[in-house]
Amino acid sequence: MRLALVLLLILPLCGGVTIDDAFWKTWGDGQAELSGYDLTYPRYGQLRKGVAVTIFVSETFSNQLRVKADDGKHPPADQYPVMKLNLIQDFQTGIYDYNNMTSTFAALTAVNGRAAGSPTKISFSEQEWCGHVYQQLLFDASAVRSQAHSYFDGEADQDKQLSYPVDGVSEDQLPLWARGMAAPALSPGEKRDVMLLPSLQSARHAHQLLAWKHATLSRNSAGNATEIYSAKFEGFERKFTVEKAAPHRILRWETSDGERAELLKSTRLKYWQMNKEGGEAALALLGLHRRPARTP
Repeated sequence: MRLALVLLLILPLCGGVTIDDAFWKTWGDGQAELSGYDLTYPRYGQLRKGVAVTIFVSETFSNQLRVKADDGKHPPADQYPVMKLNLIQDFQTGIYDYNNMTSTFAALTAVNGRAAGSPTKISFSEQEWCGHVYQQLLFDASAVRSQAHSYFDGEADQDKQLSYPVDGVSEDQLPLWARGMAAPALSPGEKRDVMLLPSLQSARHAHQLLAWKHATLSRNSAGNATEIYSAKFEGFERKFTVEKAAPHRILRWETSDGERAELLKSTRLKYWQMNKEGGEAALALLGLHRRPARTP
């Protein structure tokens, strides 16, 4: 467990969420949780089949650089713990495929004038046969710094700044929120109105500038073993079905426009050490299999 994490064994997040010994017993063990999902994604007016992978892992961040802090390179005052979610989505669209990844980092302590559980950085990249895009957001006390680079005309290179409302929530942090890792914490049955920033992926697919929207978050029971966390805004809804028992795995997510992901399998391991030939056998633990060596 990294030093910055040890100092935060018991830390309340915004809205009453608590980071305690039980949390670090799971998320401070030096491993990541990897889950495979059967993905359906709406694109170009049709529902596409694909796969999604979620990677949840705790890290120590450098505040100056907003990247993972290597041991011994940064003073303690520059470091703070984060929960990282890497969301990978791959799906086919006719002759060509999409390869997308969104990285969302939620601070596990108050930093930059924001309460614990707030997003500190979000980045998104998309590769498909027409071109590729990259965008990142850095969250400060009252503003969000946005940088974007895109192949598409009218987007190209952008360097902008957005306001950051007191109750601002990013759609990209919702999977962390549904697992109790990001603010705001809701009691069972509670609803809360917030300002929501649409996901970087949805903004790029619509070729629209990011803008805050009014949204309603809710948490409701779905039987003895699961709960549903929901976000509604402008006639659109995103829902997560989550296990009540820790560590609150996401069993399913779905949207009102047809996106749907169903959990296949999940496991915990140090996947970054498994990049040698033969490591792909562990994909079976996620309910997935390796890509073919080559396409005939």
